[in-house]
Amino acid sequence: MDQASVVKAGFIAVPLLVLALALIRLRWTLRLPVGLAAAMATALLLALALPPGILSYLVSFSIMAGIYAILCLGLNTQWGYTGHLNFGIAGFFAVGAFTTALFTTAQPTGTVALYAQQAFGLEMPFLIGVAAGAVVAGVVAFLIAIPVLRLRMDFLAIATIGIAEIIRLIFQNERWLANGPQPLRGVPRPLYCLFQEPSCAWLPQPLAALLAPLELRDYIYFYLVVLTVFLLVVYVALERAVRSPWGRVLRATRDEEASTAMSGKNVPAVRIQSFVVGAIVMGIGGALYAHYTVTIDYSHFNPLFATFIVWVMLMLGGSGNNRGAILGAFIIWGVWSGTAFLTEMLEPTLRAISDDLPARSAYFRWLLVALLLAGIVLYRPQGLIKEESVVSRYLLARPAKRPPRRADRPALEGDP
Repeated sequence: MDQASVVKAGFIAVPLLVLALALIRLRWTLRLPVGLAAAMATALLLALALPPGILSYLVSFSIMAGIYAILCLGLNTQWGYTGHLNFGIAGFFAVGAFTTALFTTAQPTGTVALYAQQAFGLEMPFLIGVAAGAVVAGVVAFLIAIPVLRLRMDFLAIATIGIAEIIRLIFQNERWLANGPQPLRGVPRPLYCLFQEPSCAWLPQPLAALLAPLELRDYIYFYLVVLTVFLLVVYVALERAVRSPWGRVLRATRDEEASTAMSGKNVPAVRIQSFVVGAIVMGIGGALYAHYTVTIDYSHFNPLFATFIVWVMLMLGGSGNNRGAILGAFIIWGVWSGTAFLTEMLEPTLRAISDDLPARSAYFRWLLVALLLAGIVLYRPQGLIKEESVVSRYLLARPAKRPPRRADRPALEGDP
């Protein structure tokens, strides 16, 4: 095995380690070494057994599935835990992507400014761009939530999808903002200099020598690590939040809003908080998408790809369960990616039926996803992983009060 394959295997081992730690049920003193050994062995086996092209495809697939998993986690905060029927995911996804692009790219100058326009370009670091995308998405969600969350169910869905379309059309038509209908190019990738010649000036020589055999096309292996870290941080933060008193108030608001208000909770504030937190997570997903694709435009954020497929992912995995949201994202993205090969196989048959059908083969992918959605609703409405019953730690810590035995209590009238 050459040096480049070993380094690639090291990058792949990071998400595999996270997966192993989640699946292995041992004490942490044993779980970490066992998980590390299993992850590294699996990564080396994949690097040896799979051709480079297939391995790169699997890495790219995992990156996109991870981005959708972050979007699912944001939607799960809004719908799974609070009951907000938000059909405006694409809007917050777009806000996060375009905001980080404006914060991290340079302002066009000279001849380039004649063909590319944007409101500003601050050339800020990657982390600041992601944070800006999250904050701006949260601010937009707060401004939307105040009037919109007075609506319920289908009216809320109609309002949010309309707002998402307004956001998309603003980015499409206002060229001064983010180049309008033309793509906004040159979104920087974090630590891209690691794969360039010469390498980063601050990089230690031994590490530069280790990464030297890698090419620019191998950057996706490193970005998989970046995405894994963000996905893990978002997941852990949301898990701690939904298992806290705040999370219990969210579920109480979802299940019985009137009783929650009678308990002294500020239900409107809680609903706004949930909506804003979910939008912040969606903004992070949009920012990571922009830095991965490098070039973005309004067409990337249409409702089919950025809203409805996310709903199918969450419904399959199981709403009200963050692990189910991640699982559903990977499964549905696998189905969506796999149907591309299926439609290619069906093209000769479709051409034999009619010359126009091969041009419409892409719609068969949506047909299969729609059939899958119908099957979920009919046969597994709770999803693959149903919502867990969360018990307060206070109740778990308190010793159970057993009723006193007859010998320990005074005799009552009517006792035999």
